[in-house]
This record gives sequence, C-alpha cells and structure tokens, in this order.
Amino acid sequence: MRILAVGDLVGNIGLKKFEKEYKGIKEKENIDFCIVNAENVADGFGITEKDFNKLLEMNIDCITMGNHTWGKRDIFNFINSPKLVRPANYPENNPGKGYRIFECKTKKIAVINLIGRVEMGIQSENPFTVAEDIIEKIKDEIDIIVIDFHAEATAEKLALAHYLDGKANIIFGTHTHVETADETILENGTAYITDIGMTGPKNSIIGMDINVALKRFLTSIPERYKVADGEAKLRACIFEINEDNCKIEKIKRVKID
Repeated sequence: MRILAVGDLVGNIGLKKFEKEYKGIKEKENIDFCIVNAENVADGFGITEKDFNKLLEMNIDCITMGNHTWGKRDIFNFINSPKLVRPANYPENNPGKGYRIFECKTKKIAVINLIGRVEMGIQSENPFTVAEDIIEKIKDEIDIIVIDFHAEATAEKLALAHYLDGKANIIFGTHTHVETADETILENGTAYITDIGMTGPKNSIIGMDINVALKRFLTSIPERYKVADGEAKLRACIFEINEDNCKIEKIKRVKID
C-alpha cells in the first residue's frame, strides 16, 4: 500500500497546482490513499466550501487542518464531513472530529490531526497525551495509524515521534511550509519526517508575497499577509507499507517545481 501525504495547500495557486499534478502522481506512483493538508487553501487562511468541494471532486481520501481551521466561517457547513479532520487536541467542545477511520484495500486506516503547543499561539490540549489516548481507544479496530502533526517546533515534532514510536505507523509534520530532508524509520518502526513542505507559490516566503513579508520584518508594522503570485511548486511524501504486516518499507519525498 502506498499513502501520499501532500503538504499545506497555499491559496488558489496551490489548489490548482495540486489539481494539475495529482492524477499523474497517483498513476505513476500507484497511490492507494491520499491525505491533503488544506488549512491554508483559502487565501492562506482556512478553507471555503468551494475549495472543500473541489478537493472532494478529486476523490481525496482525507483532508487535515491546523491553526487556521476556523479561518473561514464556511467550515461550519462541512466540519462534520467524514473526510475532514481538525486537530484532535483542540478544546473538547469544538465541532468536528480529531480523527477519522477509513477503509483501503481491506485495511482500516486511522488519520489523526494534532496541533503543536510551542510557538503556535493556539489554546490546545497536550498533543502527546491526546494522541496516546486516541491510539489506546482505537488500536484494536484499525491496521494503520497516520498522524499529521501541525506544529512549529522541530523538537516538539521529534519528541512526539519518539514518544509514539511503534504505536503510530506514520507521523509527518506540516505547518512550516519548508520540506525537510530527515525522513526516517525510527527504531520501533514508525515512519517520520519533520515537515513535508507546502504546495503553493514557488517565488514566495512560505507561500506569501515577498514584499509584504519583508515589510513586516523590516518595519515591525502589522500588515496582512497576501498569497504570492506566479509559478507553483508541489511538495509531498509517499509512505510505502507492507500489506502483510503493515510495516513501513520505504519513504519517498515528492518535489515538483
């Protein structure tokens, strides 16, 4: 089985790039299951119903979110969609689900979305204990556990991976929009990469207009970020799983400019 995880879609340019490339990737790489982080797809902040429906039309299996989950009020129209997962460690009374269970090639796949607490500015529960509780709850009914950890700090992502090594099959990071070259299979079998990068404007500062971003850094005057224009890039990661024992056999980064 081959699972494709696609890095944060940034703006309409990121959505169009993914739409253009997805069919080719799926056919060439024999993808069985696809997870897309789409919390930046609506002008960099949240997701609209139109964007969500476009992803559904592409038959994406699971859509994960992050710190901009509530960026667009549209989300309350589809937050309970069986294909949408928001951070599980948001306050317990928040709408939506923090994990979903899917079926693929006779296997049951649980996708858990978590948000970090270091330098995120978001009120959330402890991702370590929340993830552990979910895994303990579902471990007897599923075959594969995948975690999208939407977090800023590399140390926090690595710590979670080591804490859950052997309990989750795949842990990949999102949010920083810069792909890392540290893909690895940990001692107890968990596949890990700190960040899978973003799908969006190539000539940008993490997807945002360069001039706007520079002005913020040079002047410290608040100015709303704007998604950059121009050519797009796609970043993703493929995890190959042995269907007999559900162990990770290979990790492959995908880079399309």
